[in-house]
Amino acid sequence: MGCATPADEPCDPKEKPAHDVRLSRGFWMGQTETSVAAYKRFSLASGKAMPPEPRDGRNPRWTLETLPMTMTSWDDARAFCEWAGGRLPTEAEWEYAARAGKSGKHYGELDGIAWGVANAGGKPHPVGQKAPNTWKLHDMIGNVAEWTADWYKDSYDGAQSVVDPRGPAAGQFRVFRGRGFPNDAGQFLRASFRGGFAPTRQLMYIGFRCVL
Repeated sequence: MGCATPADEPCDPKEKPAHDVRLSRGFWMGQTETSVAAYKRFSLASGKAMPPEPRDGRNPRWTLETLPMTMTSWDDARAFCEWAGGRLPTEAEWEYAARAGKSGKHYGELDGIAWGVANAGGKPHPVGQKAPNTWKLHDMIGNVAEWTADWYKDSYDGAQSVVDPRGPAAGQFRVFRGRGFPNDAGQFLRASFRGGFAPTRQLMYIGFRCVL
């Protein structure tokens, strides 16, 4: 886990040191990022209001239902996954799923698998349009970044070989992974990239998917 091979470079210090992780249980993961249509079903069933629309007007009144759902806080994402009978993935589960058995930074040729600054036209795209990885998961890199369950720590310092890691017990920020349409391929669009935001943030380039 982390910046593990020369193929992952150039990496940020927060992606290091690489360390061995074992996941002891299998899991199912959403094949695509959660769509606006799916979140609308949750909003209707739960009585929870839709989040504010993106400020740039790219999805007025959330009418474009095939786009990935964004502007959700971490708590919104967690609530959706619980309603759907699942949960947010741990950071380790997310990276394992994104790599899909590959050791490099991408699971395929980047233009064919990811929406980034070079091909997205400054906006997200309907989920599932780009080629999936070996495990048939779409948009694990690119389109929008994704919340994970873990609290954020600024590096993997002190990490050792661990089983089913859950991240720090507490913190100020939650981990997001994947990056998305506003981001440069060389700097951000890779399986090991990670960052953190306050869980209350609602951003037009962060979405989520769930695991069971």
